[in-house]
Amino acid sequence: MEIIKEYVENLIQLCGVSGSAVPVVRHVALVLVTLLLAWLSGVLCKRIIMPLIHKLTARTTADWDDILFNARVLLTACRIVPALVIWQFLPMVFYQFHFVREVLERLTAVYITIMTVRLITVLITSFAQLETSHSSSVRQYIKTFCGVLKIVVIFIAVIVTVAIIFGKSPLSLLAGLGATSAVLMLVFKDTIEGLVAGIRLTSNEMVKKGDWITVPSTTADGIVEEISLTTVKVRNYDNTIVTVSPITLVNGSFQNWKGMQQSSGRRVKRVVYFDFRSVKAVDDDLRNRLVQAGYLSAEDMEGEDANIGLFRKYFEKHLAARKEVNENLTIMVREMEATQCGLPLEFYFFLRDRVWLNYEHQLATIIERVYVTAALFGLKIYEQYPEQ
Repeated sequence: MEIIKEYVENLIQLCGVSGSAVPVVRHVALVLVTLLLAWLSGVLCKRIIMPLIHKLTARTTADWDDILFNARVLLTACRIVPALVIWQFLPMVFYQFHFVREVLERLTAVYITIMTVRLITVLITSFAQLETSHSSSVRQYIKTFCGVLKIVVIFIAVIVTVAIIFGKSPLSLLAGLGATSAVLMLVFKDTIEGLVAGIRLTSNEMVKKGDWITVPSTTADGIVEEISLTTVKVRNYDNTIVTVSPITLVNGSFQNWKGMQQSSGRRVKRVVYFDFRSVKAVDDDLRNRLVQAGYLSAEDMEGEDANIGLFRKYFEKHLAARKEVNENLTIMVREMEATQCGLPLEFYFFLRDRVWLNYEHQLATIIERVYVTAALFGLKIYEQYPEQ
């Protein structure tokens, strides 16, 4: 830098500048030289170094270097270089103006700090986008860790920036924060709790992207599209987006249908009410009709004295024979406690198809079968009449 300074002074003398104009011309010339070198360094990075790095990463077979050294990362790095050049030349340019030099040095240092933090956060984001061979839960954990790391980096950058502006040591500022920690905890209470809840949510694998969840305290009932440290986005089946805070899921309760989706069947638990007046004793005529229709055999009807008991046996046998019902899981038709709305029968079984649309269609077909065959057993579905 001293060589540049001497060169500028010699050039001024060669131009015939003398007297009181020499300091002014010298400072203007040094400022222009500094700005020119800063501009040239930026052009060098953008026009030569960036394309060179792109060519080198394109030649490799790996994908990680293309993701980490993407255009956004390199462009952010290129914006730091001119500021570094200016910061190095400031003592030489403003060596006679200490106040101006100190102000400009602090402003330049703040800019360098901000751009460095931005570069680090962009690198962390690129790292989180790397495709790994791990499971989705591990990838979600890496994404959560990257989010926490960003917050730590930004917090440190804020401390360093404030220290640069006020000319203090960052350690002294951190020591001073201890006195105001209670106030900060009060102000950022919800943010801190949400952050901790987000970490618990992802680290414990309570919910993952792609899970179907139902949150009773909110209108969320759909597929999880995004999980971050502060929000969980759920796309409902009506295509509306519901944003739920992680603390709501951790402290409250929610239903995750992942276990059902991964199991071998989706449960059906449907209750049908029968009219008490249609429950009658079994006679020979009913037994003969059921045997001739192939619904039940004489052995199946042994020990049953009521038509509703025969109906229970028949429908359990019918459910076990249907191909859409998983016969390896529980199949049960049970009589529940009588109510003023009739005698309830609960149909409990599992359908093989767990897709919502197919599940509803198959369930409707089976329940419609209940309504149709009940009359063959002399049973009537309960219906409330106006006089009742």
